[in-house]
Amino acid sequence: MMKTSLLRQAAAARVALAVRPAQAAFRVSSTALPFSRSSRNSAAVYRPASSLLRFYSSESAAPATTDAARPGRITRFADLPQIGVHERLVASLTRGMKYETMTEIQSSTINAALAGKDVVAQAKTGTGKTLAFLVPIVQRIIDNDAALAMPRGGRARSDDIRAIVVSPTRELAEQIGAEAKRLCHGTGVVVQIAVGGTQKNMMLRKTRMEGCHLMIATPGRLHDLLSDQSTGIAAPNLAALVLDEADRMLDVGFKAELESISEFLPRRDEVPRQTLLYSATLPKNVVNIARQFINPTNFEFVQTVKSDEAPTHERVPQFIVPCRGFENIGPTLLELTRREIQKSLSDPERLPFKAIVFLPTTASVMCYSRLFRGLKSRDRSIPRIYDIHSKLQQNSRTRSAEDFRATTSGILFSSDVSARGMDFPNVTHVIQLHLPQDRDLYIHRIGRTGRAGKQGEAYLLASDLEIPGARDRLPGLPIQRCTDLESASLDVTKIHPLPAVFTDMKEAAQFVPEDILRDTYTSFLGHAIKDVNRQDLVNEVNNLSKYSWGQDEPPMVSQRFASQLGGGRVRGLRIGDVVPQRSSFGGRDGGRDGGFGGFGGRGGGRDGGFGGFGGRSGGGFRGGRGSRPPPRDGFEMMERLANDGSRQRGRNRPQPSF
Repeated sequence: MMKTSLLRQAAAARVALAVRPAQAAFRVSSTALPFSRSSRNSAAVYRPASSLLRFYSSESAAPATTDAARPGRITRFADLPQIGVHERLVASLTRGMKYETMTEIQSSTINAALAGKDVVAQAKTGTGKTLAFLVPIVQRIIDNDAALAMPRGGRARSDDIRAIVVSPTRELAEQIGAEAKRLCHGTGVVVQIAVGGTQKNMMLRKTRMEGCHLMIATPGRLHDLLSDQSTGIAAPNLAALVLDEADRMLDVGFKAELESISEFLPRRDEVPRQTLLYSATLPKNVVNIARQFINPTNFEFVQTVKSDEAPTHERVPQFIVPCRGFENIGPTLLELTRREIQKSLSDPERLPFKAIVFLPTTASVMCYSRLFRGLKSRDRSIPRIYDIHSKLQQNSRTRSAEDFRATTSGILFSSDVSARGMDFPNVTHVIQLHLPQDRDLYIHRIGRTGRAGKQGEAYLLASDLEIPGARDRLPGLPIQRCTDLESASLDVTKIHPLPAVFTDMKEAAQFVPEDILRDTYTSFLGHAIKDVNRQDLVNEVNNLSKYSWGQDEPPMVSQRFASQLGGGRVRGLRIGDVVPQRSSFGGRDGGRDGGFGGFGGRGGGRDGGFGGFGGRSGGGFRGGRGSRPPPRDGFEMMERLANDGSRQRGRNRPQPSF
């Protein structure tokens, strides 16, 4: 262990000497600012030249310096032994997982974290964040117990967990867990996964029997395990903590759990701990969580979005399809699906059709997946249908995600549990039905396609009633109007007989259970569809029920539900003794531990980017208003830059052209 430590310190010293001449005007060093917070809980950690990392904002940034221009930066996985990564981990990365060159977030984070720094990292989705935090924390586990570098090299215990990764959703946690197990293959490091929606007792038996060095968990389940002493789960010697997708965790209501989890962890002044926090956006609430978990005297902020780089969502062709009414949206989706399938079959250069269809509510996910399974039984060209929603058991959700990940062609119906972080290869289309809750959610959803340089397209199908809201919520995006889908503009109240796509949809609806149709109806009338006139919305959803589902009269709603919509001022409701189910009214999609409520839900924080870090050798602050006092610490600097970046984006966004 001492030999490994000496080798790492020597390598870090070489890095410092190599990087020093390239020191730039834009940098941050956490000790260059006066701090208002006490460092009483901070352990002294060796600090090499990783503080010379450079940081960028998509709105204001210094000219980019590539990794190739930084001779001290490790950018190839095969070179990781130079900075102390064990050869067995490197073998897993290069021979087992076939990785060669690091992404920028991987290079920046791994270099900084292996030097002993806490890290706050902002990076776009699909940039390889999982390995960026797994490599340093697994190496830290091995550093603390060298025997774990070898298979069966040490005994694992459930009450002595050495590293924890907290992830917002079950699916993402299981994806991270699978990657961690691949990385740790050939070592003695034991990985366990703890997520909500699974059988807790089975997970506890497995963990007690096998032990655990590295736990991947959702916030709710982790809090449950740590707060109950009878579980036998504890981390008195915790060496590393990762908060992944921090903005997402706060958006879906895990703030209290995250704050409480810290109370069950050892104090940093008693047990040295490294914390890595990752987030796609950095609004004020994320900065506040960073204050609680990050060592203020020894951390790096890593930002990998460059000023001259088009964001992923701007490289994906995007189309909005205005539909005459709600009753047109399902048939338009069917017409679009058939058209794109034929394109893929007729062009050998195209990838097979593989789509994710995002819907605003759990009930609507269940409804559309049932509809398309019915359609598939009549139309063999439609690929296999998958769905993910809260009413599925966790093992079924996991199986759906794994099957869709592995398939060549298919359609996944999902709400926002799949919008962030989930990596499904070769997704050719992201199709959103109805208007997303905000701009960030729209962007995160379309980030599921066009990944790793692959082709991809994005479509938003919205009724004419929602188009004004789309203009307000989606400024500054390269969205083109699509008008070549016939089903979108037809007035089906005046057409007889109906076109085939409408009759196909209506026939498929006959096999969807009545309670699912009712739940979908009431969820659309609730807060899933915002910023529209309630009477117009009732008319739209009644037309959906009549012309898409073939119902003679709309589903019944309770008196209480009708009162919430406006009571007697709203006409066209069938009021009776029916209580809407919980899944239909008053919840958030995305929910806790990745579950779903009825409607709405936020996909990921505010648009809070960063400006540049200024200052020469003193590490001062640049980019703020001239009259403002300097920030008290690095956290206030991030918060201030996030607010400035948000205002700048608001000024720069052009109005949409659709």
